[in-house]
Amino acid sequence: MAKQMFMKGIKEDGYSILLECSFEKLLEQWKFLYNKNQKVCIVTDSNVGPLYSREVSAVLKKDVKEIFVFTFPAGEENKTLDTVESLYSYLIENKFDRKDILIALGGGVVGDLTGYGAATYLRGIHYIQIPTTLLSQVDSSIGGKTGVDFKKYKNMVGAFYMPKLVYMNIDVLQSLDERQFSSGMAEIIKHGLIRDHSFFQWISSNAENILKRDIKTIEEMIYKSCFIKKEIVELDPTEQGERALLNFGHTIGHAIEKIKNFQMLHGECVALGSVAAAYISLERKLLKREEYENIKHIFKSFSLPICIGNCSPEEIVEITKLDKKMEEGIVKFILLEKMGKAVIDKSVKEEELLKGIKEILLYE
Repeated sequence: MAKQMFMKGIKEDGYSILLECSFEKLLEQWKFLYNKNQKVCIVTDSNVGPLYSREVSAVLKKDVKEIFVFTFPAGEENKTLDTVESLYSYLIENKFDRKDILIALGGGVVGDLTGYGAATYLRGIHYIQIPTTLLSQVDSSIGGKTGVDFKKYKNMVGAFYMPKLVYMNIDVLQSLDERQFSSGMAEIIKHGLIRDHSFFQWISSNAENILKRDIKTIEEMIYKSCFIKKEIVELDPTEQGERALLNFGHTIGHAIEKIKNFQMLHGECVALGSVAAAYISLERKLLKREEYENIKHIFKSFSLPICIGNCSPEEIVEITKLDKKMEEGIVKFILLEKMGKAVIDKSVKEEELLKGIKEILLYE
């Protein structure tokens, strides 16, 4: 075990991404980064806190002055400014200053919210990411995107703010339920589709071991997936250009999330959005029919949806127009120029969007 890579930050704020099989090595990283006079606040949710907050606290207690745990109710519906406000109050009441630190212990909701809280409390306080879901390990914990949902708009309020460390305990994935595990696979498959066709093929070839959660296979998969995201983010840390490629499947996917009132998991919606985007690529003759069918097949093989019912295609299109990635009224849509190579396209017309969306709809 113990794979590590270094991520360059926006300026000089680089950080390590560490893959381990326990929380024990966290103490070694802590001694390198911090000092004994700090207070620590573990920010977690009602699902993850009871499982791991005591274990993480036990590892750190010898080197940390005081450890606090802030727990909020689990769920996307709690990724709000109201929850951030409660976090601010908790930190103020417990006299946290700029030398203290936050730990995001949980999935993407916890990581995004903690990062935004860290970016804005006292104009910036250090934080580290300890992602506990496959989705957060390969996606949201890496790259410094932080934020919360505002009313019905996903991640509309946020900041680019890099963690000081991303520490992944891969062993926690063994207890992840099948639906959450599959949700993470959507982002991993996406990384292969947009950047590395050979990785996409590797996922397909190793599907059986991945589904068995063979630890060596999982470690290799997470490392390769994180490396792809690292490369893209380092070229464009604040999403002025190429980083937008990571949004493949997300424009339509986010719209579906909103229509379904966040009752579907993020990865499930990304899978649907990816199939729709791949279909538009097929219609433009950028992909072959066989390649498009292979994309659908790999999502299905990991129990991810490739079609959905009870949705209005027109409503989905209207919601895509509210996407935060709009520029001068135009959506930066991500298409596949070929397998393993995505491109930013600002010419996708509404009729094409409708065709792509209708391809993933079930009619009863």
